[in-house]
Amino acid sequence: MAPSIEGKRPEVKSPMNTTCCNREEITPRYRVTVVGSGNWGSVAAKLIASNTVKLPIFHDEVRMWVFEEILPGGEKLSKAINQTNENVKYLPGIKLGKNVIADPDLENAVKEANMLVFVTPHQFVAGICKRLVGKIKPNTEAISLIKGMEVKTEGPCMISKLITDMLGINCCVLMGANIANEIAVEKFSEATIGYKQDKEVAQRWARLFCTPYFLVSVVQDVEGVELCGTLKNVVAIAAGLVDGMNMGNNTKAAIMRIGLREMRALSKLLFPSVRDSTFFESCGVADLITTCLGGRNRKVAEAFAKSGGKRSFDELEAELLGGQKLQGVSTAKEVYEILSHRGWQAIFPLFTTVHEICIGQLPSSAIVEYSEQATNFSIVEGLAQYC
Repeated sequence: MAPSIEGKRPEVKSPMNTTCCNREEITPRYRVTVVGSGNWGSVAAKLIASNTVKLPIFHDEVRMWVFEEILPGGEKLSKAINQTNENVKYLPGIKLGKNVIADPDLENAVKEANMLVFVTPHQFVAGICKRLVGKIKPNTEAISLIKGMEVKTEGPCMISKLITDMLGINCCVLMGANIANEIAVEKFSEATIGYKQDKEVAQRWARLFCTPYFLVSVVQDVEGVELCGTLKNVVAIAAGLVDGMNMGNNTKAAIMRIGLREMRALSKLLFPSVRDSTFFESCGVADLITTCLGGRNRKVAEAFAKSGGKRSFDELEAELLGGQKLQGVSTAKEVYEILSHRGWQAIFPLFTTVHEICIGQLPSSAIVEYSEQATNFSIVEGLAQYC
């Protein structure tokens, strides 16, 4: 077992079992805070809380930072969560666990934690991290459940790297075929944790999340796992456009295949270390399928196509998602910035077309009207060394 944050090994009275749900007699060492409290953040808190009460290496209490909102009845969201043990706005009807404590004070929520779970819209991460600089405990570990990236002048910056760079802490990622409302009612699902170097830390995260209905695997490919979770939202926009125009299952399957190919090609161009096998994990093809069949990006894109492009994505997001944020449109824009900066639009016609539809340059029907280019993977992989 890896040393604890104090630099000493925890006292272990029975050997560690590598299965994720077994009990151990170990002095509690790890305190968890979930940074975010939307739909997926609340489900993550539920998963985590069910394990911290069973696994003695974790303190029972799970703090969940809540971006404070005033509910229609005038009550504060954080107060309502603590009184009802439910996120009445983003996950109504689901008990989070009595050991989940909603805290609207970001600094207070993280001050005792040494395991931080980031699960907010990706456009808010930099601002959150800026507030946390110098406010977290030494040797804190992080994991990101966030799909998205930031585009800087030097190129794309994955959210896990943004967290690492701003806070000076190691950050794993968790991605997978995870529609939050289905996990909330304990329907079987899988996820993938990507890590860079420390496998024992990744396995600890797996123990924190894993339940009989939520199985977690661990792979040493943080960029591949994170890019799968990020890029599949762009493909889901394309799938929703197909649904909105009633083009049928054959067309949708073709769009998903082309999308998966572009996901793999772009990932390997940006990070040559990305492993092909990662695309066959839950974070890869499984997440792509479930998001294109039932995710929020697909849902809003379908409505956009049905309106003939007359209603904006922003308008439809506000109407259909109940305060949740749409990631696919902003990610498509960020991907397009990368492609246009490097002259790769022709290599990635699907990604390019999705963005141009989102901003109104092309009609929804253009999703099947472009001329698909057969990407030569030897060229793609050769280009990677110059990127």
